[in-house]
Amino acid sequence: MAYDIAAQYRDASNLNARIALHTRFSTNPQGWMRWAFEQMQLAAGERILEVGAGPGTFWQQNLERVPSGCDITLTDFSPGMVEQARQNLRGSYPYFKLQVANVESLPFDDAGYDVVIANHMLYHVPDLPQGLSEIRRMLKPRGRLYAATNGLDNMRELTDLLRRFDAAQPYDISRIIASFSLENGEELLRPYFSPVRLLRYDDGLAVTEPEPLVAYAASMGSLAGQFTGETLARFRAFVEQEVADAVAREGAFRIRKSQGLFEAYRSEQA
Repeated sequence: MAYDIAAQYRDASNLNARIALHTRFSTNPQGWMRWAFEQMQLAAGERILEVGAGPGTFWQQNLERVPSGCDITLTDFSPGMVEQARQNLRGSYPYFKLQVANVESLPFDDAGYDVVIANHMLYHVPDLPQGLSEIRRMLKPRGRLYAATNGLDNMRELTDLLRRFDAAQPYDISRIIASFSLENGEELLRPYFSPVRLLRYDDGLAVTEPEPLVAYAASMGSLAGQFTGETLARFRAFVEQEVADAVAREGAFRIRKSQGLFEAYRSEQA
């Protein structure tokens, strides 16, 4: 698992392919990044830490909404991601600090942040209790964590598509997020945070072009190494037909999404 994640996120290319599908074909016009930022209600002068920040897309899409005087530190375990974030955010906001860091061992002082953000990344943490302990350690008393994740049925239609292409294909999107999902996230957070509440985001995908869906599937986990050459060509032809049929039937290839954001406050009892 550790090698697979490291390979997946060596740079931003795989993540960008997935972001592109959601950006172009999501049915919620507000978009995930804008919606999530709104829920956080960040205040002027707050110290904010994002773990697993990737290429900084969350901040790129919300730059004009960042309150004045905020001190923002973005971390990722991947040097390639940190470098991409540095390029994406260069000159755009004076308070960004960027650093390579693993959420299981964060190189910062205790109780230094008002807010910690973990955007669709906690299900990748090998030792989740250690990661949550570190996040709690980062927060000031009554500081808050915003942890985004998916439900187990998220994008089930994509799993079904892969299985129709290859019945022996063991890939299941829900397996990626099973360690921290909408279904079990509150239970996992409660030993470290209280209160905890879940904010749900209503969205879906209405895909009308095959190539972004091909790129998304080919970017995922072990499939990134399998969908090459002749296999990729066969998969592309298969998806082209599936999307064409769905568009003819109902206007788009429709994929249901299940996403949300946990808001959790540092518990003094933990």
